[in-house]
Amino acid sequence: MREGRGKVTITEIAREAGVSVPTVSRVVNGRSDVAPGTRARVEDLLHQHGYRRKPAVSRTRAALLDLVFNDLDSPWAVEIIRGVEEVAHAAGIGTVVSAIHNRSGDARQWMTNLRARASDGVVLVTSVLEPVLHEELRRLGVPLVVIDPAGSPTLDVPTVGATNWAGGMAATEHLLRLGHRRIGFVAGPPRLLCSRARLHGYRAALDRAGIAVDASLIVPGDFYQESGFTGCNALLDLAEPPTALFAASDQMAMGAVEALRRRGLRVPEDMSVVGFDDLPEVRWSAPPLTTVRQPLAEMGKLAVRTVLKLTRGEELDSPRVELATELVVRSSTAPVPAGRRGGGV
Repeated sequence: MREGRGKVTITEIAREAGVSVPTVSRVVNGRSDVAPGTRARVEDLLHQHGYRRKPAVSRTRAALLDLVFNDLDSPWAVEIIRGVEEVAHAAGIGTVVSAIHNRSGDARQWMTNLRARASDGVVLVTSVLEPVLHEELRRLGVPLVVIDPAGSPTLDVPTVGATNWAGGMAATEHLLRLGHRRIGFVAGPPRLLCSRARLHGYRAALDRAGIAVDASLIVPGDFYQESGFTGCNALLDLAEPPTALFAASDQMAMGAVEALRRRGLRVPEDMSVVGFDDLPEVRWSAPPLTTVRQPLAEMGKLAVRTVLKLTRGEELDSPRVELATELVVRSSTAPVPAGRRGGGV
């Protein structure tokens, strides 16, 4: 509760408005949990009496950070958490991890909890908040940074991502250099900007090589193993199956490897497979997976550093940062066998 420097106190304002002192305090401090009619009545009285709020105490760092995912059942989420926690811990910041499952009720409950714990910053990962909740964060003065924005990034929200287009192109060009010409692609969720960029990179590599994009070689996925399994089976059922497959996530690539195994096919002898992410476990898969490494932990670290800059009122070098991806070649890719350059298993 903050007293103003004018002639009137919030106790007197509360008495005149017919509300409690805590209610006036919530209005003064910009809290949202006040009925609109009550808020208007209190604000009118504050204005009439010339009540002046004390200037907020400037903070040099955040004390509590909210890290929000759509889902937490993915190994790449653990990698982002690892990066976030490393920087937050070093700065003495507590971290609250939540999942909102793209459900309005979950997101609104999360916002209610955030207000209650007075979080000082939010890192949002591949999720979408309703515009009203974005506006509420802005009204509360809570800095927001988005990792892998779901849609086109807005100018007023800083974002951290990876060079997904370049990564998709590098993976496809690697397979082209090995002689593959029919390359299947298991796509990620089309609503995500990173998914679309990886698909565009795949298309660009084929176009540069003078190979027409065959729509039948592009199958939908959702970044999880089952969709990689299903997508690979769909490609194998084609009259002319691909000789290589590029999956837009490591988990889908591992699902594809299992689909091949169940059909008695070998990787890479019968089909080369490339993933995307470079999760820790893929170097121990059988065979170790060729993949595109995106620096997930570094993305988490950079997002926290950006939140800290915003809490200090510092200007950002750029509102949109993309960290470099890197092709990591292992044993799941090999030259296409002689006589199979046209496809077929």
